[in-house]
Amino acid sequence: MTPLLQTKTPWRFLLVDKDALVEEFVGKPLDVLRTPAFVVDRTAFKENCAKMHQNARDWGASFRAHLKTHKTVEGTRLQLDSGSVKTSGVVVSTMMEAWGVVHGGLVEDGTVKDLLYGLPVGPNKLHDLSILHEEMVKYGGTVRIMVDNLEQVRLLEEYEGQRREPKRWSAFIKMDGGQKRAGTSPEPETFKPFMRAIFASNVISIFGFYSHAGDSYGSTSLEQAVSCLTGEVRLVNDAALMAQEVLAESQNKGAPSQPFVLSVGSTPTALGATARAKISSQLCGVLELHAGNYPMLDLQQLHTTLIDRPRISQRVLATVVSYYPGRGKDGLDEALCDAGAIAMSKDTGRTPGFGEVVGKSWRLGRISQEHGVLEQLPTDTSAETKADSVLKIGERIEIIGQHACLIAAGHPWYYVVEGGSDTVVDVWVPWKGW
Repeated sequence: MTPLLQTKTPWRFLLVDKDALVEEFVGKPLDVLRTPAFVVDRTAFKENCAKMHQNARDWGASFRAHLKTHKTVEGTRLQLDSGSVKTSGVVVSTMMEAWGVVHGGLVEDGTVKDLLYGLPVGPNKLHDLSILHEEMVKYGGTVRIMVDNLEQVRLLEEYEGQRREPKRWSAFIKMDGGQKRAGTSPEPETFKPFMRAIFASNVISIFGFYSHAGDSYGSTSLEQAVSCLTGEVRLVNDAALMAQEVLAESQNKGAPSQPFVLSVGSTPTALGATARAKISSQLCGVLELHAGNYPMLDLQQLHTTLIDRPRISQRVLATVVSYYPGRGKDGLDEALCDAGAIAMSKDTGRTPGFGEVVGKSWRLGRISQEHGVLEQLPTDTSAETKADSVLKIGERIEIIGQHACLIAAGHPWYYVVEGGSDTVVDVWVPWKGW
C-alpha cells in the first residue's frame, strides 16, 4: 500500500522578531507609524473577552475560543483568562495557528489543554496532526479533529494502519445547518448510516457535534441572533439524539463514556447567548459555545445591533495621499488613501462600502490592491461642518473595516494601545501561513 502523502507546517521560516519590534515601536505615538497600520486597543479587546466568558457562564455552557481572528499568543491568553473565568479549549483554522500555540508556550504553561483543528481533516496533514498531538500529550493536553465525510475516516484508518502504535482520534462531527459551507447533512436517512460507519471504526471516538451559524451575521436584533442560536442547538442535539439511537441499536463497545459535547456558536449567536436565552429543554449532551471575531469586532458585527462602537477594538491607520474636489456622487469630494484591499480586505457587509472613517463624514467606498478611494458623505450645509468634512493630503485617518478577521490577516504585526491612547504599548505578531 502506498503511504499517504504528508506535509509539514513550515513554522520556522515565518518567524518575526517580536523583541526587536517592541524595542522599535513601544512608547512611540501612532502618528509616527508607517501606514497602513493595524491597531488593537487591548483594553477593549480584554473587556470583550471577559463579556464572552460571562455570556457562556450565564447561558450554561463551557467556552472554546477560536483563534483565527488575531492568531497571536497574547490574544489567546486574553481569550482564555479573563480574571474571574479561565478556560483552556481552543479551535484553530490552520496548522500554523496550532503550532503557534505550542511554540508560543501556551501548552507547556497549561493555558491551552484542548485544541480542535477546525477543518474537516485532510489526509496530507495527518502526520503533522499526529506529531502535534504527541506534543500536546506531553503536557496533559489533547488534539481533536473534525469529520464530515466517511472517506476521511477511511483515510484515517489507512494512515493509522501503517503506524506501529495506532491511536483513536477524538473527533467532532461537523454538521451542516443549511449554510452549505462544511458539514454532513442532518437528514436521518443519510445521517444514521453515516454514524453507524463512524461508530464501527477503530480510529474514531466521537467527542461531540459541531455547528457554526454563519448565517447569523445577517441578524439585526437580539431576537434574530437568539433564533439562529436556538436553531444551532436543535441541529446538534438532533444529531446527538440520532447517534444515541444508533448506539442503542448496536452492540458497539466503543461508545463514548462521556456525554456528547454540543458545540455551537458564531460571534452574533454567542453575543446572544445570555441568561435570557438559556436552553430549558432536555439535551442529549452538554453545551459548548465557540466564537472568534468577538475580541476585535467590526462593521459587520455593528450592523447586527448586538454591539456598540466603543466595543470595536481594531482599526486601520491610513494616510490621505490625494484629493479630488467634486468628483464624487452629487458633486461631493473624493480622496485617495494608502489603505487598499490588502490592508482592509474586500469583504463587504450590510453597511455600504469597505470601511468607515472614524469621526469624519467619509467612508472607504472603492478599493484596489494598495489604495482606497474615500467618498465624502452628505452632511448639513453649515460652513463649519463643510470645513470639518474636508480631508487634507498628508492627514492621518482611522478606518473601521467590515471584517476584522480578514483585515488582520493582511498585516505583518499589530500595534497595541491601551484604553484609547495613541501610544504603542506592545506589538503582537500573528501566526502567518498555513
